[in-house]
Amino acid sequence: QLQLVESGGGSVQPGGSLRLSCAASGFRLDYYSIGWFRQAPGKEREGIACISSNSGTTNYADSVKGRFTVSRDNAKRMAYLQMNSLKPEDTAVYYCAAASIQAMCLMRAAGMDYWGKGTLVSVSS
Repeated sequence: QLQLVESGGGSVQPGGSLRLSCAASGFRLDYYSIGWFRQAPGKEREGIACISSNSGTTNYADSVKGRFTVSRDNAKRMAYLQMNSLKPEDTAVYYCAAASIQAMCLMRAAGMDYWGKGTLVSVSS
């Protein structure tokens, strides 16, 4: 069964850090690029970061550039999103998704093939 499962969400104070993990099962993760998305209450889902299959390409939304870092370990079938200097506006449900492209990566929800169910990140004092 093809599956992506996110973990690592939680509550943190402004300025804090969290590391989200995305575990893949049932398929070869190295054939896919990974995108990270988030959806805040009352807002549309937005792409915030992505990484190509061999980690050669990464992209970030302006809202997280310089604060978030995406990485992956294909041998472990894992992808990660390190989030530093968190702000209240980062509060959202965070999703990882996989797209069957390799040399580039996407932050468009419509281009993704598989999705996790999300993990909640709450940033407040």
